Amino acid sequence: MAHPISAFQAAYISIEVLIALVSVPGNILVIWAVKMNQALRDATFCFIVSLAVADVAVGALVIPLAIIINIGPQTEFYTCLMVACPVLILTESSILALLAIAVDRYLRVKIPVRYKSMVTPRRAAVAIACCWIVSFLVGLTPMFGWNNLNKMQRTQEPNGSHTEFIITCQFETVISMEYMVYFNFFVWVLPPLLLMLLIYLEVFNLIRKQLNKKVSSSSNDPQKYYGKELKIAKSLALVLFLFALSWLPLHVLNCITLFCPSCQTPHILTYIAIFLTHGNSAMNPIVYAFRIKKFRTAFLQIWNQYFCCKTNKNATSTTTAEAGN
Repeated sequence: MAHPISAFQAAYISIEVLIALVSVPGNILVIWAVKMNQALRDATFCFIVSLAVADVAVGALVIPLAIIINIGPQTEFYTCLMVACPVLILTESSILALLAIAVDRYLRVKIPVRYKSMVTPRRAAVAIACCWIVSFLVGLTPMFGWNNLNKMQRTQEPNGSHTEFIITCQFETVISMEYMVYFNFFVWVLPPLLLMLLIYLEVFNLIRKQLNKKVSSSSNDPQKYYGKELKIAKSLALVLFLFALSWLPLHVLNCITLFCPSCQTPHILTYIAIFLTHGNSAMNPIVYAFRIKKFRTAFLQIWNQYFCCKTNKNATSTTTAEAGN
């Protein structure tokens, strides 16, 4: 029989539902905007769609599963493990999508003339597929054996056979902190974040050099090109910064749990860290809307055409004009 939900759990569930209600529609709007707007069809925006898909899944799948884990139902060990793994898959997918975006922006400013011949839609699709395959392999590693089953079996008697090991389903109960810190954080989170930091620093350095060049009055196109690249790079770097700001606190808490078992981490800090990780999925559409003009135009067009029951010809013409830029 399920135990009643406490007031604290009710507050937690309410906040999680609110995050999901912002994240899912917002990221669906991002995917919709790219689908209907020709100006948003280059490789960068394909990677942004991959990131948005992961964020939709966080709101539609991970948050409901997190609520279930918070309630702590009695389940079989591997059933609980299956509930815990999706967040690992989607976190890695988001990181690899951000890395692909960073590399794409670097190529756009490093080799602008050869960029379109090198970064083709086919190659972008292959890169996205590889990102998702790696994400599933990293996120499902606990299912392949790197988990807490043996540790739990050593500390208590299993109820029946190996496959019927019943537990109270909690994330830290089934997921090994060694996996979370040594493999997930130190290999698949921290190095990509540091690499992206270096890539964006180089991107800004290359753009600055190009914008500082003395150009004749007849060569406005390079200045215009690098000016646009600078604006987009700043916006995407902000997305990266928000991701790091949202996810690093939880990983730091995991490190404390592993390296200082006697340290008592206040539960409220853990919940705040969890809210930050889930809330990150709702932030990106807001950044796109306020920082990237093409997205803002597409969002307004969708709103006017599908929600205000009218076709905004000005928005359509603006979108067409942007597609030619």
